[in-house]
Amino acid sequence: MSAYHSLEMKTTMMQPNKKSAWKKDFTVSKVLAGILLILATLFFIFPFYWVVSGSFKLQTVATTIPPEWFPLKPTMQNWTELFKNPVERWMFNSFIIALLEMIAICVVSSLAGYVLAKKSFPGRVVIFTMFVAAMALPKQVILVPLFTMLADFGWVNTYKGLILPAIGWPFGVFLMKQFAQTIPGELIEAAKIDGCSELRLFTTIILPLLKPALGALAIFTFITSWNDYFSQLIMTRSTSMMTLPLGVATLRGEFTTNYGLLMAGAALASIPMIAIFLLFQKAFTQGITMGAVKG
Repeated sequence: MSAYHSLEMKTTMMQPNKKSAWKKDFTVSKVLAGILLILATLFFIFPFYWVVSGSFKLQTVATTIPPEWFPLKPTMQNWTELFKNPVERWMFNSFIIALLEMIAICVVSSLAGYVLAKKSFPGRVVIFTMFVAAMALPKQVILVPLFTMLADFGWVNTYKGLILPAIGWPFGVFLMKQFAQTIPGELIEAAKIDGCSELRLFTTIILPLLKPALGALAIFTFITSWNDYFSQLIMTRSTSMMTLPLGVATLRGEFTTNYGLLMAGAALASIPMIAIFLLFQKAFTQGITMGAVKG
């Protein structure tokens, strides 16, 4: 009995601690923060919901005021009309261009960032300053000379003309250089003492340490390339070379606009971006966190 009573007393003494801990977890500030986060989430998700729900509405319903917040009579007419166009070709072009740009920019930017961060050579500061200055240069400024150059090469309306000019992305080099600076120099020196070649050093030591930055850069690159409407508009000349944003823009009529059809195209165009973000979400979060902590 004494053992039973002692156990009961211990349990009774522990109960107030549990209640106090429970009260500490649910403070007013935390509840308010949770409510604000929920409201912010709904605010940012609503445009996507409106596009997706609008793709299942007829033209007469999509433009009614007050709006129909939920499609009461959903229809697949907009999606059927959308796929009467060469949507598969437009998606293929967008995916190939965005994927190849993402891979090429990640490779080139990681190499250039590592060299600028960890190698000493004449003109390193000048080169990095030029990259930083190029980040402030509007893309529209270079489109005319770039188009003239690509026309001389015969690369207009080709995959090469759409992919190769984007490989030297200044932001990618800047991002990888900032992350490469956080790698301890002693680690590189120890690998060299052990007889590690430059190629093996980069592939087995540097790249794994740059994985969070590569994940963030991959998301930035893919989304930027997928939504690069203006450059693709200048560089393409035929329907077969159009990307999905360009193709969806052509669905707008001269005198009337079928908003349900445009929303179906916009919803289709958003799927790959969401998939890429979910695929690299963990690395992206790590990259943003490391950048915030280490500067």
